[in-house]
Amino acid sequence: MGNLHIGSDFDEFLQEEGIHEEVTAAALKRVIAWQLDKAMKAKHITKTEMASRMHTSRAVVNRLLDEDDTSVTLATLARASLAIGVPLKIEFTSA
Repeated sequence: MGNLHIGSDFDEFLQEEGIHEEVTAAALKRVIAWQLDKAMKAKHITKTEMASRMHTSRAVVNRLLDEDDTSVTLATLARASLAIGVPLKIEFTSA
């Protein structure tokens, strides 16, 4: 018997497996963590300084930079954006 997924796209495969939302959230968080880390390094901002600028704890910054922790809130992202001086843009796109 042939492979059922030949000819389908990856999103369809993930939906059939029931993991599309989970995988998408994980991928988005990896990108966010990478972009934030890159911006912090470019501006020479340490985790301690970032926490101070965000008026939060270093543990929150660590969770924000943890690419596997998808529990970040919009409020935390907004504070991080202000702390590094980079606009936050979140949008829905059509499929």
